[in-house]
Amino acid sequence: MTQQVTASATFPSVEWFKAIAEIVNPDEGFRRLGTCDAGVGVKVPDLKKYYKLTFEAFEVADVREVSEADAEDSDFWLELPYGKWKEMLQNIKQNGAADLHHTLNTIDLEEPDGFARSLDGYRRDAFYRFNQTFQYFFDASVKLETHFV
Repeated sequence: MTQQVTASATFPSVEWFKAIAEIVNPDEGFRRLGTCDAGVGVKVPDLKKYYKLTFEAFEVADVREVSEADAEDSDFWLELPYGKWKEMLQNIKQNGAADLHHTLNTIDLEEPDGFARSLDGYRRDAFYRFNQTFQYFFDASVKLETHFV
């Protein structure tokens, strides 16, 4: 993945997630990961910001801001306080991709309550099944000039 910056947006926002979707949707590398069908909630609880990303086939089909309950009514949701989200995204920007301490999987293992959470263990399995797709999505933020609130 090249590191050419193509847009800018503020994290967290619908615009930020849509900008990443616009980067990955036409990306052949993203498509080569295979199909992904999952509803992914994103929670930044200390800012009371909640989003839902819909991955369908080879693209991110929808991004929207939702209520906390709607974010939790996903296959799984990713939940971190704002400072840890910022640290992860800054690490991606610094290194061109998440280093071993900032991958979604490592964060999930190291967070006491986990990073990928779900009300249904079977649905949470989508996090592991499609992990490379989700990691590619967040790593693509290297191509976005991210501003923080």
